[in-house]
Amino acid sequence: MHWSLIIYAGIITFVTRFSMIFLLKKDILNDRAKKILSFVPAAIFPAIIFPPIFLNSAGSLDLEGNPQILAAIFAIIIGYFSKNIIATIFAGLISYWLLIFFYF
Repeated sequence: MHWSLIIYAGIITFVTRFSMIFLLKKDILNDRAKKILSFVPAAIFPAIIFPPIFLNSAGSLDLEGNPQILAAIFAIIIGYFSKNIIATIFAGLISYWLLIFFYF
């Protein structure tokens, strides 16, 4: 009973989402709409990333003694110069781990 319900729910979810992708025409958006929508990831990314960096578990602003801020600054610098997402992610993670291990 439980597994069949999970499988049915997965199939229904897949079919409803895939049908919109499959049936949607490629040229439904004009060039201006495509250009405007290209800025959406850049606008959403900081809203997802910055709260865990600057807020502590209680939800208050935590700027003093926060290794996440230093690691984020280092990752931003690496990302700016390398223009590589993977290098930026690894630089941020490694710098965060090193800061926790050696400094904090």
